[in-house]
Amino acid sequence: MRKLLSNIKIEIPEGIYLKDPESSSLGKRIVENSIILIEKCGFEDFNFKKLGKEIGSNESSIYRYFESKHKLLIYLTSWYWGWIEYQLVMETFSINISKDKLKKAIEVVTRTTKQDSNYSHINEVLLNQIIINENSKSYSTKNVDNENKEGYFMTYKQVVQRVSEIITNYDVTYEYPLSLASTVIESSLHQQFIKVHFKSITNCNDTATPTHFFTDIIFKTLTNAK
Repeated sequence: MRKLLSNIKIEIPEGIYLKDPESSSLGKRIVENSIILIEKCGFEDFNFKKLGKEIGSNESSIYRYFESKHKLLIYLTSWYWGWIEYQLVMETFSINISKDKLKKAIEVVTRTTKQDSNYSHINEVLLNQIIINENSKSYSTKNVDNENKEGYFMTYKQVVQRVSEIITNYDVTYEYPLSLASTVIESSLHQQFIKVHFKSITNCNDTATPTHFFTDIIFKTLTNAK
């Protein structure tokens, strides 16, 4: 089973990259080390010159894969959301009780990330920290509408849509499943951030996790909607 899962490729919209980084060892090193470097120094201070030095390659070789660090960030966030969607499908597929399926879906999109050995060149724990800190920077730009039309945020939207469908399956009368799903997914990143950096304004901690908080919110919201 593990060998089968290791062969599953997270699909990324082609327009994000110039050359598929999964197609070569250099491309995989670019992805692997960009995650380490962005998590270490932050997206603002990250650049291809620093990345080239880190991987022992010319800066120009990175530009053969990505035309800008913005496109690289979109690639990383797209990969992350594709990986979350993969977990969402795998972990809810065999659950037939709608309430249990919704509980599992909330857990998948709000829990603390653990390392996935199926993708050896990607540190999902560090990538999760990048998503918590930098996710909005992938779409908070003047070009967001054009990039959206090109399908750059497809994997993120698919996660929202899947959670929305699970909400609807639990409560078909609820009128705002997409809004609820997207709010939980975005807000869970915010709660992960503030429980580390602004502890005085959240009740979330290592014991009372964001998963507990959002499970409580969703089921109370849907119960009140009935």
